[in-house]
Amino acid sequence: MSTPLTCRFCAQELTQTFVDLGSTPLANSYLKSAADIPSEKSYPLHARVCSNCKLVQVADAVPAEDIFSDYAYFSSFSPSWVEHARQYCVTLTKALGLDENSLVMEVASNDGYLLKHFVDKNIPVLGIEPAANVAVAAEKAGVKTDVAFFGVETARRLAAQGLKADLMAANNVMAHVPDINDFIAGFDILLAEDGVLTIEFPHLLNLIEKAQFDTIYHEHYSYLSLLSVEAILSAHNLKVFNVEELGTHGGSLRVYACHTASTKHAETSGLKNVRTKEKAAALDTLAGYQNFTPKVDAIRTSLIAFLDAAKKDGKSVAGYGAAAKGNTLLNFCGINTDSIDFVVDRNPEKQNTLLPGSHIPVCAPEKIWEEKPDYVLILPWNLATEISTDMAAISEWGGKFVVPVPEVKVLS
Repeated sequence: MSTPLTCRFCAQELTQTFVDLGSTPLANSYLKSAADIPSEKSYPLHARVCSNCKLVQVADAVPAEDIFSDYAYFSSFSPSWVEHARQYCVTLTKALGLDENSLVMEVASNDGYLLKHFVDKNIPVLGIEPAANVAVAAEKAGVKTDVAFFGVETARRLAAQGLKADLMAANNVMAHVPDINDFIAGFDILLAEDGVLTIEFPHLLNLIEKAQFDTIYHEHYSYLSLLSVEAILSAHNLKVFNVEELGTHGGSLRVYACHTASTKHAETSGLKNVRTKEKAAALDTLAGYQNFTPKVDAIRTSLIAFLDAAKKDGKSVAGYGAAAKGNTLLNFCGINTDSIDFVVDRNPEKQNTLLPGSHIPVCAPEKIWEEKPDYVLILPWNLATEISTDMAAISEWGGKFVVPVPEVKVLS
């Protein structure tokens, strides 16, 4: 008899399906060559919603250490994301009066894409990053980095060194931690008395309304709403006082939090507005999470039909962006080299590999200009504007861009 799955936050038994995407390889486990295909492993990708706290989550089928200790994602390869980080630095430096006597920490600091902007302002920083290969790039950028997974143990070790953060950032990482209670408890330890914690994450409400199912993959253990995040923070002596709605990653939230005991930060209209939106979408009831699967199935049917028609018409298709979300999409739809000739990516770490599951070869962007495909399928659809602008010259041979989510659409 199998052990029941329980919620990673409140330990309630998980019985409600959100969407079942079958069995797929890890989304960031790129294959070095065809020789690795026979040993490739797949794992169930089944998202469930907790009937108690409404946290949407997948089972931690794979230990975080196996995913994040050596990581293929480098934040600095997206100019728009680096600019997003720069603007954050400017805004928070002014709002909090940060200077050379302050300390800014980022959890999952990656290659220093964000903290380097504070370094440029002579504001002390510390990155906390589990992937040693990525931390090397951060250090080269002048960002002091502690190579570790964040949680209570790491927080206590750093606090014992006399470190307390005036600002802590956690961008697109809360979803990546299997032990969400240990992770959030670390902020309570390391945040200064009136310090500010900001957490950014793709908003579950957008995932549901825009059918962004491809953002579900094994390394995203949780899918977050303001409702669930407030509950988790509250359980660890932290309170949300402000929320900003962002355009990043298909629609994200930036949550501002502080210690529950702090009286320095008043609740804002932004917080109240998002609470109202989630209430209107019934995210506080199980009804808000039903009927998602038909939306997902419709995208699969439409994308397969488009690729089949392109092949029948003798049109060639390439992909842009060896993104994790793209791998979920391709594998759920059963798409491989029969439909897509190759995928290009700017990240050298991904070039000359094969995508997990679909085994489509990953090449440098120059391959687009060499092969001149009729269609370029933008797999990281959240970057469609950036990519289509950067590579607008494909129109010279009649090439067109295609986005798959929230619906298959050929860009004019």
